[in-house]
Amino acid sequence: MAAATSQSFLSPAPNPLLRPRILPFPAGGSVSLRGRRPAFPSVAAASTSMASSESEERKETKLWGGRFEEGVTDAVEGFTESISYDWQLYKYDIMGSKAHASMLAAQGLITAGDKDIILEGLDQIEKLIQDGKFEWRTDREDVHMNIEAALIEKVGEPAKKLHTARSRNDQIVTDLRLWCRDAIDKILFRIKQFQVSLVLLASKYVDLIVPGYTHLQRAQPVLLPHLLLSYVEQLERDAGRLVNCRERLNFCPLGACALAGTGLPIDRFKTAKDLKFTAPMKNSIDAVSDRDFVLEFLAANSIAAVHLSRIGEEWVLWASEEFGFLTPSDSVSTGSSIMPQKKNPDPMELVRGKSARVFGDLMTVLTLCKGLPQAYNRDLQEDKEPLFDSVKAVLGMLEVCTEFAQNISFNSKRIQSSLPAGYLDATTLADYLVKKGVPFRTSHEIVGRSVALCVSKNCQLAELGLDDLKSVHPVFEGDVYEYLGVENAVNKFISYGSTGSEQVKKQLEDWRTQLGISS
Repeated sequence: MAAATSQSFLSPAPNPLLRPRILPFPAGGSVSLRGRRPAFPSVAAASTSMASSESEERKETKLWGGRFEEGVTDAVEGFTESISYDWQLYKYDIMGSKAHASMLAAQGLITAGDKDIILEGLDQIEKLIQDGKFEWRTDREDVHMNIEAALIEKVGEPAKKLHTARSRNDQIVTDLRLWCRDAIDKILFRIKQFQVSLVLLASKYVDLIVPGYTHLQRAQPVLLPHLLLSYVEQLERDAGRLVNCRERLNFCPLGACALAGTGLPIDRFKTAKDLKFTAPMKNSIDAVSDRDFVLEFLAANSIAAVHLSRIGEEWVLWASEEFGFLTPSDSVSTGSSIMPQKKNPDPMELVRGKSARVFGDLMTVLTLCKGLPQAYNRDLQEDKEPLFDSVKAVLGMLEVCTEFAQNISFNSKRIQSSLPAGYLDATTLADYLVKKGVPFRTSHEIVGRSVALCVSKNCQLAELGLDDLKSVHPVFEGDVYEYLGVENAVNKFISYGSTGSEQVKKQLEDWRTQLGISS
């Protein structure tokens, strides 16, 4: 699968008072919007010039306007349009229209000649969009009506047959499922990139022992690769959730029409196959009203954002003067406008911060879907901006985490000098007593008293003499010193998945194999 470019999920905002949450028009050309409502402001970063035609020309009749005697007001038109963000679905809308036209021709509902004309016209429109020369019109409301109206202008009567046995209700959810499918693939690619970066980073510090924390208090010594691989494991679960989400969303709603299906002899199985869906959705009402796949995608993104925020928090702490465990390179750091000495790990702070908007996107759509009656409701127009925003945020978070991992170094001397503090070998000492036949609860108490003795003497456990230890309990013998000190403690871990050297080397090798990293 191809990696998404960083520009792929940037965009101008349709309203300067609103947070930008949409994707860009294709760069490299000019894009204009016509209608009674101002178009988007130009954004140089998107290399796009968007001209707004605010002429006094008369509005065209809506494609659905047959039963209406007057047009909608400017306020209603501006409030209900979605072209300012759903235009980005054009690729999938055209893809769905091509599959639909081919099916209609195969079923004898349109002629082969009409199908060819429609397909050629759609190709021309797609090229115009890609070149930035397509005229998007707000008075045509959405991506579907913009493309269909342009197709009618381009090829005439054959284009009027394209919407046979199709509604915008099934059309939009088809577009959205196709978009989500590709978006998931992009995120999966970025997850793997980050995993590879973490495994390569871990491979540079195979023997480096760091303090392990619980409650943000020193707990036990662990190997740094063991800690880094814990992130890799979390990311693998994130990938698994996205893969499962992709499998469940890969069913085709096209042909469900408004909600009840159609009396025309369409072949939904052909359309589903042509669009590489697993099968058509079984219930037409469910097909147009379901947004479970959006919720599941947003939930998977939110859990991934939790994991990324935790990595961000840890690395921000470790980069502080108080810890001093890692140093980011200048290429992934920023400075202060007033304090000349500052070097801030801002990218990871923003990773931590952007998780909030990903959670908010999920809550927006959960609330949106709550209590909606079957089947389609216009409320569902509001599912797209949170979805687009969530994907943009998660892709950006993964990209910057990968770059950060590739541009940091761990300060081995600083870490090693910090290890004596905190009695990190205390639990290993308790294990020693268990091996001597002492019940664990009793061992826990004995070690606790040994630590108290260290506190009174201002020393470490390994610095206590044998007589000192025997004064706590006579079970201690000379072999106790094989368990004391962080190096000895780490070497005593043998359980599967533990921080023992042999276990961690096995974990590293397994991940190198799984991710296809050559030795």
